[in-house]
Amino acid sequence: MSKKLSLNDTTGFILGAALVVTLTGCVGYVDGPRGAVYVAPPVVEVAPPVVEQDDFIYYPQYGMYYGSRSHRYYYQDGRSWVARPAPRGVSVNVLFASPSVSVGFHDHLETHHAEVIRAYPKNWRPDGGNHDRREDRKDDHREDNKR
Repeated sequence: MSKKLSLNDTTGFILGAALVVTLTGCVGYVDGPRGAVYVAPPVVEVAPPVVEQDDFIYYPQYGMYYGSRSHRYYYQDGRSWVARPAPRGVSVNVLFASPSVSVGFHDHLETHHAEVIRAYPKNWRPDGGNHDRREDRKDDHREDNKR
């Protein structure tokens, strides 16, 4: 009596052979000076992701924060907070030249924003005055002219 192989038998044989090849490929033997040596597969460890906390700088005149690690600008757009690679409505140079303060928190801006805007209103200056810093520079130049 002859037995005919069906498609299921062939498929099962191929899958079984693939399984054997896969499993035997995970270990290896190396011929060393003292004969065959078992070599275990390398152990792969996945490190947990590192999340760096951002340091925020607040620009009161523009109501905008800059994340010094993320290099993103954070501000409210309506009722939502957005993070963008560029500031809204002002050039980077103008923003960075305006008065700023480093805020001491590293978590969600919306948690602290009400407190920040009370402490640093739009007209806030580091020296407490509301004058233009360019006038200070004029005075410095006048001293140079008197010499």
